Amino acid sequence: MTGFDVRALRLIAITDDLRDGPTGLLARSADAIRGGATMVQLRLKAVEPRALVEVAKLLVSALSVPIIVNDRLDVALAAGAHGVHLGADDLPPEAARRIAPAGFIIGASVGEEREVADAKAADYVGIGPVFGTASKADAGPAIGVARFQHLARLSGRPAVAIGGIEPANAGQLATAGAAGIAVIRAVLGARHPESAARALRQALGDAP
Repeated sequence: MTGFDVRALRLIAITDDLRDGPTGLLARSADAIRGGATMVQLRLKAVEPRALVEVAKLLVSALSVPIIVNDRLDVALAAGAHGVHLGADDLPPEAARRIAPAGFIIGASVGEEREVADAKAADYVGIGPVFGTASKADAGPAIGVARFQHLARLSGRPAVAIGGIEPANAGQLATAGAAGIAVIRAVLGARHPESAARALRQALGDAP
């Protein structure tokens, strides 16, 4: 455990694509941060590792919030990112912890009880999909708020909700004890990331 500031989990903006190139993604991410995003997760499934490292380096050098890389510990380390988020089929958090430097943030995905044990070495867990989502083809069926709360309690870690979250339902997750939310479409896929991020923070009950 790194003892990182849990407030960094409040609103995680997950990248969607490079439709506007690395500089466009950087600009959208900066807009999201101005609106209240507290972390950026670099998730670009179709980008080759070498190019992914360069994009990660760009974000790390230019943005004021922690940058974590989805799935790829090697890319995160090569780019000097602040952390990695690992899925259930990725390197186990305990193994990643042995490789990662001090202060490195490790997140782990949890969608069912059997995945909780592997997440014990993580700093936080991402739980979902809470609501239905089309942003991740492999996300699985929605688990709902009550099950999110159950898995969060089992994990004993700060829990971030993911999946189909928007201003209309984000408040339910704050009430359920979520440390934060992670979104793809709702911020970096929005026309105006800054105002989209601000609306989500307000829905969570945070000051505008």
